[in-house]
Amino acid sequence: MELTFVAKDPDSVPDGSPTLYRTDRQSWVVQGWAVTDADALAIMEIPEGETCVEIPDRLVPFFRQQH
Repeated sequence: MELTFVAKDPDSVPDGSPTLYRTDRQSWVVQGWAVTDADALAIMEIPEGETCVEIPDRLVPFFRQQH
């Protein structure tokens, strides 16, 4: 998989996370804050081998900028 950097959250201190990448497989990769809320995780019923991350609304516009 090849990753192309799209955006890093400029308002996240100190590490600049979350970060958004576009892949060469017509998909997106998001580096973000691990969701650890047990109630939220139970509702999602995430299968083995998958995970979820939380990103702020301010990163969503970057999804439309890369094709």
